[in-house]
Amino acid sequence: MTDEAVFDPKGLIRDSFAIEGIGAPECRSIFLDWALGLPAGYDVRIEASKLITQYRDHVPQAHPMLETLRAALQEPPTPRRKGGRSGRI
Repeated sequence: MTDEAVFDPKGLIRDSFAIEGIGAPECRSIFLDWALGLPAGYDVRIEASKLITQYRDHVPQAHPMLETLRAALQEPPTPRRKGGRSGRI
């Protein structure tokens, strides 16, 4: 494994893999806490990709945290503006 301090200084992601019976909602909450703790200038997608690389061979592929990290790599949906009358109805 690589140096965890670079990608997960508080060990949040590492610890989530050790929690027995953890579910997707808890993993999303842990992920959000981790993402908000990244220093300015860090790209969440790049760091999530590094975490996937770090843990993918050591945890079950269906683990909810691994699925959460994979979801973080996807492009966010394009925002659609509903303005004017249609936005008020």
